[in-house]
Amino acid sequence: MGARHRIWDLLEVTHDQETRSPVVDWYDKSLAILIVLNVLAVIVASVEAIELAYARFFLAFEVFSVAIFTLEYFLRLWACTVDSRYSRPLLGRLKYALNPMVIIDFMSFAPFYIATLPLDLRFLRILRLLRLLRVLKLGRYSTSMSLVARVFRRKWPDLAASLIVLLVMLVLASSLMYYVERDAQPVAFASIPAAMWWGVATFTTVGYGDVYPQTTLGKLLGSVIAVLGIAFFALPAGILASGFSDERERHSTGKRDSVCPHCGRIP
Repeated sequence: MGARHRIWDLLEVTHDQETRSPVVDWYDKSLAILIVLNVLAVIVASVEAIELAYARFFLAFEVFSVAIFTLEYFLRLWACTVDSRYSRPLLGRLKYALNPMVIIDFMSFAPFYIATLPLDLRFLRILRLLRLLRVLKLGRYSTSMSLVARVFRRKWPDLAASLIVLLVMLVLASSLMYYVERDAQPVAFASIPAAMWWGVATFTTVGYGDVYPQTTLGKLLGSVIAVLGIAFFALPAGILASGFSDERERHSTGKRDSVCPHCGRIP
């Protein structure tokens, strides 16, 4: 096996917990720890006193992390041609670079280099905040996050359908409440979009209390909508619970995901 194949196997090929080599296991755990430390560094550095006191440490750790992430990214681009999906030297690498996880890899270090350019300070602050995207890289090295990704990938049509139902219910509820309460509360329910704030707070059962119905009909309608909100918001939770149960069953029975040879996706 050549160096390119070995690097591709280390960086990209997924391994079961039972069959992965100690080197792959060590690499995945090391990158996961580095990503977690980066996120913690961003959080801690948001305290101005700590950032000023340990500015040199934060800078050194940032440079070290960016160097690792940059090297990993370009090694992936170099080795990806061993995969039949990306075998063409230029177009194959471009296709691989446009994968969502690879874009996340790029965004984990790109802000560091962009920040060295003479840009507006407000834009630089946004770039520094983008460093938190590094937490998304954990999806490569965490079995739990990989499980979550698989569940969402399998259940997204059901989730999309339930979200459409919730959106329709939100529009209907906000519209009804607007027509019922607009005379009593012309400011809070000035329009249907304004009434949607109340609808979101009611459907999610948060109930901030800043906007609420005052008329008798409005209170009755609000009570019905609140109950419906509990019922409909349970739909996505039930879908995800079913997805997790299915994935656990697949893992326990040893079933393997069938991958399309053309697009590389799981049907």
